[in-house]
Amino acid sequence: MTLNILVFLGSVRDSVPPKPARLGLRVARASQAHLEKDGHDITLIDPLDIALPIPFKPHFSYASGKAPENLEKLARQIEQADAYVMVSPEYNHSMSPALADMLNHFGSSLFSYKPSAIVTYSAGQWGGARAAVNMRTYLSELGCLPVSAMIHIPKAQDIFDEDGTLSGAQNIDRWKGYMDRTFAQLQWWALAAKGQRNSGEPGRQPESFKKDPSQRNAS
Repeated sequence: MTLNILVFLGSVRDSVPPKPARLGLRVARASQAHLEKDGHDITLIDPLDIALPIPFKPHFSYASGKAPENLEKLARQIEQADAYVMVSPEYNHSMSPALADMLNHFGSSLFSYKPSAIVTYSAGQWGGARAAVNMRTYLSELGCLPVSAMIHIPKAQDIFDEDGTLSGAQNIDRWKGYMDRTFAQLQWWALAAKGQRNSGEPGRQPESFKKDPSQRNAS
């Protein structure tokens, strides 16, 4: 079964080495290529390609069909996706503000009952691992629960070339195996969730919070 997976790049910075390719873009491209080899449909979502409303106004705050076309398009992509890969650097022990800002424009009903994978990176030695702790809570609340395995990439500029391929100086088989552990979990859960959504069994999926915050109340 082919999966539709979105890879979210969580950075808009292009002012740091190495140039010309953005560091996060290398990691996102590597994630995309790894999943494409398994025959899935992968779309890379780059925040530099999306003009978000200023001041902040999320997609669900617009009347139906009245949101800017770029928000409408991304909302449709999120809703139609089977799984998500969240690629983020670390900012103050937390996830990228660029990634949070982009995801905050969309309601949890679009993400619900689909898995996600956390991929963090850095130019230094820690690989953005501390950001992943924050991302677990965030993604769980968003509805796309992260799988247990994660990917942390220290010194990403030495691991991946600009097009996202593994550098010839690296232990390629080891890195492929490391990434495959997380992405295999993502695919397993995504296939299970897709099968359940397509089963047509009534009452299996609780109603999402779509109309009013009071839907979260116990009574």
